[in-house]
Amino acid sequence: MSLLSYDHRGGDEGLKFATISAVFNQAVKNFPDHEAVVSLSQQQRMTYGEMAGAVDELAWGLLELGNGPGDRIGIWAVNNIQWLLVQLACARIGGVLVNINPGYRTSELTHALKLAGVKTLFAMPSFRASNYLQILMGLFPDLGRGHELDEPDFPELEHIVIYDPDLTGPVNLPGPGFLGWNDVVAGSGQGPVREEDFMGEYIDPDLPANIQFTSGTTGAPKAVVLSHHNMVNNAYFAGRRMKLTKDDRLCVPVPYYHCFGTVLASILCIGCGACQVIACAHFDPGLVLGAICQERCTVIHGVPTMFIAELDHPGFKREQMKTLRTGIMAGAPCSPSLIKRVIEEMDCPDILIAYGETEASPLTHMTAASDSFFCRTQTVGRGLPHQETKVIDVGSGRVAQRGEVGEICFRGYHVMKGYYKNESATREAIDDAGWLHSGDLGVMDENGFVQITGRLKNMIIRGGENVFPREIEEYIYNHQQVGEVAVFGVEDDYWGEEVAAWIRLREGGRMSAEEVRDYCRQGLAHFKVPRHIRFVDQFPMTVTGKIQKFRMRQLMEDELKKGGRDED
Repeated sequence: MSLLSYDHRGGDEGLKFATISAVFNQAVKNFPDHEAVVSLSQQQRMTYGEMAGAVDELAWGLLELGNGPGDRIGIWAVNNIQWLLVQLACARIGGVLVNINPGYRTSELTHALKLAGVKTLFAMPSFRASNYLQILMGLFPDLGRGHELDEPDFPELEHIVIYDPDLTGPVNLPGPGFLGWNDVVAGSGQGPVREEDFMGEYIDPDLPANIQFTSGTTGAPKAVVLSHHNMVNNAYFAGRRMKLTKDDRLCVPVPYYHCFGTVLASILCIGCGACQVIACAHFDPGLVLGAICQERCTVIHGVPTMFIAELDHPGFKREQMKTLRTGIMAGAPCSPSLIKRVIEEMDCPDILIAYGETEASPLTHMTAASDSFFCRTQTVGRGLPHQETKVIDVGSGRVAQRGEVGEICFRGYHVMKGYYKNESATREAIDDAGWLHSGDLGVMDENGFVQITGRLKNMIIRGGENVFPREIEEYIYNHQQVGEVAVFGVEDDYWGEEVAAWIRLREGGRMSAEEVRDYCRQGLAHFKVPRHIRFVDQFPMTVTGKIQKFRMRQLMEDELKKGGRDED
């Protein structure tokens, strides 16, 4: 009798029922003098004991600002030690950390602050071409004149804290309405913050701990709510499959604002007492390679494009990779040839492929070092412990037979609590039986290994970033020269996919491809700006008048293979 495409991963130990703060407390107790974090760009190091003191200082400061259980505390910054301190201090007081992409611009930041109802926001002054202070001054001009934060469009926002990770002293604030890091922690030396002293019944691992933004086909980013229980267990069982211990040192090139960084770097390391090595504030392959060598890292994470950039970097030296043992490659399709290169050229024998989504905290599947080479390179592995997976026929919704392609669905502790303030979207994602529908197509073999074959969702994955066409289309359509626009993904050897746009201008309209990009850069994150742009008189259509994006993708990819260039 043929088997149905259903798989349940049991476990040799039960789930952990603990908050993020409790996990951190245990690490501090067990490894007080062990190095917890190294930030090379900041030239700072902290042991678990030192980190605990800094977390308590910030936690007291947050409490004195009026933050408490359930309040949303946002951070809009690149990777640095302060990001981790905010994460842990927020967990300490029962707050909900809100991860804000540092690539966001005004419209995206506005949406995030409003939707999540952020009460206190931490932000850097600037990073490279991103001037966060300038954006904030544009949103809140009265703050620069020393007025209180009292914006009717942001009724829940009370404090904006500006910090410069490269300065040990106070930052030069643009006006007295802003707070500095030292303003928050000043006079907060009251000793350890104990959850039980003020949280009472709020010490519940099932309560929300984190909000992360992801988009759907409706365009605007949705706010995924993850609990302590979701994140602690996902990190723990991922660490178990990697066989991580306190002696491991993880090189962190992935951004903390992603689930990859929040859960699979920060919480994962804390759970086993390992050390996080922040190689760079923003991904730089040369700095990552230097960090692996200098800090003798044993673990390396990344999306496929990161590994390609590291392997192809002129400073890459195989002999400097000798300390590497394992790591996670995820966030985009991982080619077998790339996995083989990482194993052989980076001397990382136990590199593992992982698969999942933010709504699943984020991992559902992961390979293991003991799997066959085929399974390690051609599949995303089997489900992590205490998770269910099934593959369903797209047309009927029935469970598919093993070997049949269908939509992949998940059920278990790792499924998100839902989309914040969006019950209808939550019901669309999670059915009445508790199954989270991924929108991804795949096939399950007789042993439970899963291969990803495509996507149902109209989504572009560019270098690990999820890009949703409708959001870009709606933005470009607002330009007065544009009559119609269609955005879709095309294959790219480096990024996996790149953003492409076909545009029909209004009668008499004139616009170049670079002008479109300049316009997009004003309001969209850099990874959403179309690389390939064509101006057309009409779009491929169905008989019912629907745009055929698959046909546009075919035409564009054929043209690019022939050396076609963008119109200017």
